[in-house]
Amino acid sequence: MRKFVLVPLLLLSVWLLASCTNDVTPPNGKKIDENSMQVVTFETSPFLRVHYIEAGQADASLLQLVDEEETINILIDTGDWNANDVVTYLQKEKISEIDLITVTHPHADHLGQLDKIINTFTVGEVWMNGDTTNSQVFLNALEAIETNEVDYYEPRAGETFDIGPLQIDVVHPTDLSLNTNSNSIVMRIQYGDIAFLFTGDAERAAEDKMLASGANLNAHILHLGHHGSKTSTSVPFLEAVNPEVAIYSAGMNNAYGLPDMEVIGRVNAHHSIVYGTDKYGTILVETDGHKYHIMTEKQGTLPPPVLADTCVNINTASTEDLQQIIHIGEKTAAELVRLRPFQTLNDLLTLNGIGEKRLEDIKDQNLACIGG
Repeated sequence: MRKFVLVPLLLLSVWLLASCTNDVTPPNGKKIDENSMQVVTFETSPFLRVHYIEAGQADASLLQLVDEEETINILIDTGDWNANDVVTYLQKEKISEIDLITVTHPHADHLGQLDKIINTFTVGEVWMNGDTTNSQVFLNALEAIETNEVDYYEPRAGETFDIGPLQIDVVHPTDLSLNTNSNSIVMRIQYGDIAFLFTGDAERAAEDKMLASGANLNAHILHLGHHGSKTSTSVPFLEAVNPEVAIYSAGMNNAYGLPDMEVIGRVNAHHSIVYGTDKYGTILVETDGHKYHIMTEKQGTLPPPVLADTCVNINTASTEDLQQIIHIGEKTAAELVRLRPFQTLNDLLTLNGIGEKRLEDIKDQNLACIGG
């Protein structure tokens, strides 16, 4: 079982993302065998295989660093408490040992099957953020860690770990707040020239902290925060990550209406390709550190998001159409019509009830635009 080595930050060399040729499957493209996700697309090892596991309205991702002599298995989040699908998936993949499990935060749709996994497989180490709850799911997880004598650690922003050629940079949290979602462990994982960013349920407050810290967030593959909720993936954060591909985990026809089409609109406006487990099943990314391939369990399509070419022109739209914009009600729409024309969206700050925070929400919605 591989132990993880904490590398002093001052000794690290900075790995910059290099331009590379990437084979990204079109959204209605290549389907892989549902009975086994172990599809080798690189003839030589080592290579990194990342499984974004279909786990309903929950999260679970398996990273496998494949070499001729051994495979290192890292699991990020463990699915929902009332299911066994992640355990079953790992068994189907013939996993016997898991070197590291990171639970981004202790909500039951991320922590859910940790106790079952620890009691089923040989687990070397568990990372959690230090948040506690009184839920039975959390207590069961702690009991499994203690009973099986699994190593436990609480990583913090600024720490970097080397696992062979794999580098894990912890970029959040620095400390804990009262918001469990925004306390999520966020990790930037780099293999050669290719980088992945896993964000758990980190919300805008956490994103703002990461941006302010100056941490390197740039990544080819972004795991969308909070299942594609509009609480996450703000425009500034998306610009800092600058992903080529964005992947979210959500249940089919879930009660939360996720992913939020505002978020999908932001990502598509950034010209990133979007995949979701609700539409594509388990999503597999393989990289040799220079290029990557994406394969999906199912062939699927996402509904069209709201894009700039279908925007609401605040200088010409009717009061009824203006009310499609977040925070713009009937009275505000009437005031907007009275005060226009506007030169920029920032001029909306002259409206009663529109402050900096609401203006940011309006921009993030990607619906309002300026015309003549």
